[in-house]
Amino acid sequence: MEQIFCKIFIIKQIIIVLKRLKTYIMKKLSIAILFLLFISTTSFGQKQIFESPKMKEAITRHKVVAILPFNVSITYKKQPKNYSAEGNHRQELETSKSIQTSMYTYLLRKAKNFTVSFQDVEKTNILLKKAGIYDKLDQVTRDTLAKVLGVDAVISGDFKTEQTKSEGAAIALAVLTYSSGKTGDGTLVMNIHNGNDGELLWRFTKTMNEGIGTSTDDLVEHMMRKVSRNFPYEK
Repeated sequence: MEQIFCKIFIIKQIIIVLKRLKTYIMKKLSIAILFLLFISTTSFGQKQIFESPKMKEAITRHKVVAILPFNVSITYKKQPKNYSAEGNHRQELETSKSIQTSMYTYLLRKAKNFTVSFQDVEKTNILLKKAGIYDKLDQVTRDTLAKVLGVDAVISGDFKTEQTKSEGAAIALAVLTYSSGKTGDGTLVMNIHNGNDGELLWRFTKTMNEGIGTSTDDLVEHMMRKVSRNFPYEK
């Protein structure tokens, strides 16, 4: 009889241990799943890269590349107090030139890593203004722009951001970077067009969903780190 009670006791203890083990495993599994979900939905966002079949051949003939002012759109999920459409548009224009300058500075700093040289953006903008097309870039073909600028290819891009917080004035929150606290979502697109025929050779698209910072240098630095391994002109 004692043996029977002993076996029953042992079986009960085994069941208790198994239940505790199951609970422990489920907790660990839940943490792992939550971690994976966190990784997939935080600031890394998504990126897409397009390469034309003609790209590799075309870029062997490129020597000088111009960087155009980026097309920038800043919107708000909820417009902040004292919002000014004029001020917002002015900030878009300032951010456009700022991204252009930051990208040129980044590429110039790492010039030895590239197979081409990049036209000074001040020269680019002066030539565009002289031709009367600085504020009409969306109305001019890329091959025409390349001829005006005297380059073999042009880099252009779009930056769109929607602010999800209404802190500060409309012109205070401008550039999407990677800081703590989510305050906006954005998409950055970078294109390379061939100068001879204006054909799109390469496109990089990056969606971001983290925070709004204060520096276009940070934005470009982050983007170019993602681009670097796929940038056509990288040696």
